[in-house]
Amino acid sequence: MNIGNQIKALRLEKRATQEELAARLGVSAQAVSKWETGASAPDIALLPGLSAFFGVAIDELFALPEEMQFERIENMIEREARVAPETFASSERFLRGRVEKDAADVRAWQNLADLYNHRATSDHAAASECAKRVIALDPDRKNGWVAYQEANGALCGDEWYDNHFTVIEFCRDVLREHPDNFRCLYVIIENLLGDRRYDEAVPYIQRIGEVAPHSDQMLMYSGDVAQGKGDLAAARAFWDRAVAEHPDRWQAYCSRADRVKKLGLIAEAEADYERSYAMQEKPRLSDPLYSLAQLHEGRGDYAAAIRDRERIIENLFEEWHASEEEWIVAENRGEIERLRKKMA
Repeated sequence: MNIGNQIKALRLEKRATQEELAARLGVSAQAVSKWETGASAPDIALLPGLSAFFGVAIDELFALPEEMQFERIENMIEREARVAPETFASSERFLRGRVEKDAADVRAWQNLADLYNHRATSDHAAASECAKRVIALDPDRKNGWVAYQEANGALCGDEWYDNHFTVIEFCRDVLREHPDNFRCLYVIIENLLGDRRYDEAVPYIQRIGEVAPHSDQMLMYSGDVAQGKGDLAAARAFWDRAVAEHPDRWQAYCSRADRVKKLGLIAEAEADYERSYAMQEKPRLSDPLYSLAQLHEGRGDYAAAIRDRERIIENLFEEWHASEEEWIVAENRGEIERLRKKMA
């Protein structure tokens, strides 16, 4: 689609006449007509005015092939911390157009979900900063704390609100049609355990062991149930067995570290996190390093937490070929600066 066709499509979507567009840009209606028929193209100096009139980014005036549109959206979600409103709107418009044409377009639906989640995450980050400013100015203000909790997914104390009922029921519905779906089993188990519904989780844990017999997760989750019921010895036995039976899975060491950390076994957790990171094939995921950063900061060892964050950045550059401008690099540099202020 050339720029003339795109101008016409955007004008009709806006329900504007050629005369209205021409008057806004200070050109003749005949000029607009020539653009739309492909007889001529608008001067480059008019592009900002066209962009403003239609409420789209300038690059949306030049419709990209659909594959390039998908790649642009996916790269934007991965690399940018916050998407400009006009870019969000143009991406949403393209994706909505795709699913209107083909309701089975999985990639478009996935991109839409990622796009909305990306905006929600960035909006929550902005809301969190505003709420922290409220708390700094008036720490007794209830609404400031409520806003901070909501922005960060913190518990509010109301069981009906803090639980995962909706997610669990959705997973039950999915499993009725797809009883062997590993990802759904994973989600329902995690959320049942999070809500301390241990007995309800057991059948799903047994099922995930049947669906994924080479995974350590059935044993890890069995240990979680034992811990939830107060039998720490049995819990440790399950977790250690999971690692012993799956010594080549870095995830097993990372999972055990997550659990022993909560028991205050810091040295064991550190060793497992380090091992789970070292044994991965490159490019490695930084999950163990993020966990180490939280562990060290929680213990007040800010220097170690800074080193963890520096290792994450090194991983991003050397193994994932990230650029300095990517939001995840900036986020970790921001965390390092925050930790340095804590040290001061």
